[in-house]
Amino acid sequence: MLDLWFSEFHAPDAKLSILVKEQLYSEQTPFQKIDFFDSETFGKFFTLDGLIMITEKDEFIYHEMISNVPMAVNPDIKKVLIIGGGDGGTAREVCRFKTVEQVDMVEIDERVVRLCQKYFPQTACALDNDPRINLIFGDGLKFVQDAPEGAYDLILVDSTDPLGPGEGLFTTEFYRNCYRALNDKGILINQHESPYYKEYAYEMRRAHKKLASVFSIATVYQFYMPTYSSGHWLFGFASKGLDPVKDADFKRWSEFGLQNRYYNPGVHLGAFALPNYVQEELQKED
Repeated sequence: MLDLWFSEFHAPDAKLSILVKEQLYSEQTPFQKIDFFDSETFGKFFTLDGLIMITEKDEFIYHEMISNVPMAVNPDIKKVLIIGGGDGGTAREVCRFKTVEQVDMVEIDERVVRLCQKYFPQTACALDNDPRINLIFGDGLKFVQDAPEGAYDLILVDSTDPLGPGEGLFTTEFYRNCYRALNDKGILINQHESPYYKEYAYEMRRAHKKLASVFSIATVYQFYMPTYSSGHWLFGFASKGLDPVKDADFKRWSEFGLQNRYYNPGVHLGAFALPNYVQEELQKED
């Protein structure tokens, strides 16, 4: 019996490999190649164009960190825009906050959503079951460009890496449109790559410099994601005036009564305490 291994290269000479019990599904859409697998250690996982998006075992880390950080900084968030996030995990976490009134989720590839509803109900469970979610299949770039000024309290850019369908979500023009679509206390969180390997660090720096050219407050925060490149991953935090540490209101956040597996106020504060090498990478000129 031959072992089937899925491997993702994080650098030309470094890769993560997972022993696969079964390949559940494969499809090439007009946008990307989608594959679903099952494994012993990580449970089910799915990939886009050969890159791991989520696994059953560790998806909670990413989704709690993209949602809880901004909600602690501004517990009054009511209207949320999610760009991407086709697995549904970000929408699921946002909808745990009962004070949120509207969640517009724009995903370019409907097949990602439909397949995750079939193979990943763990993350996609809220998409057709919470009336606050408006599921829109289309181009997130155009949606933000056409959005009314000041329409949202929070924009979450839950994108793939800056290539293929996700490439346009890392441009200065896109960040400017996000700025316009946010209100005076608006916050933008974006998937911000890793500081560790050279190519990822380059994209991290580019995204950070573009955000900093548009928003008065722009920084990054870190979290540990076992199945992402190097395990050390970042989100970008940008706002029109709210500081992610000084303005965090943990008392009000605690009143939401959430039972998290990763995020807590201590993790929030520590996430913004960046290692020296990350600070140095962010300051480099390309």
